[in-house]
Amino acid sequence: MATSGTTSFDLDIDDIIQEGYQRCGVRTNSGYDLKSARTSLNLLFAEWGNRGIHLWKVELNEKALVSGQATYTVASDVSDVLEAFISSTLTASDSSSTQDVSLTKIDRSAYAAIPNKLSTGTPSQYYVDRQITPNLKIWPKPENSTDIIVYDALTRIDDADSAINTMNVPFRFYPCLAAGLAYYLSI
Repeated sequence: MATSGTTSFDLDIDDIIQEGYQRCGVRTNSGYDLKSARTSLNLLFAEWGNRGIHLWKVELNEKALVSGQATYTVASDVSDVLEAFISSTLTASDSSSTQDVSLTKIDRSAYAAIPNKLSTGTPSQYYVDRQITPNLKIWPKPENSTDIIVYDALTRIDDADSAINTMNVPFRFYPCLAAGLAYYLSI
């Protein structure tokens, strides 16, 4: 028996919305229903973001450190920073090499308890201040501007906007997406 030999099945937002309504046993043909379903999809993505880590949305980022600067702004779509390290390029007379030093993630109260936030040295800890535009606070402040901070950022799932766009979720999440949307539509 022959198989298709393809693995290109994909659903756009309109297909997901249609599937969600079908699972509820409802037919829709109004623009308001479609707008409401897109809003429900975006709320579902927010709920998923609050429930855990979506590995397909982890991105490696780099920022140059500035001597004496402890706070660095990250992109507004960053939900959290999972891991970070300082990368230093060491130059000897005949060659150069890179040395990476892992940073320990601390919470708000541990950062607040640091008695001297003005001290400088090789950073060893970081705290993610999860504001509307998140900040990455490192301690101690870097003593030079030749190092970079490299971090894995957990980013938001892209919004469900235009009905012809595809979803920003992997294929294996389509059943969860359709079931989650049907749940929201049924409320």
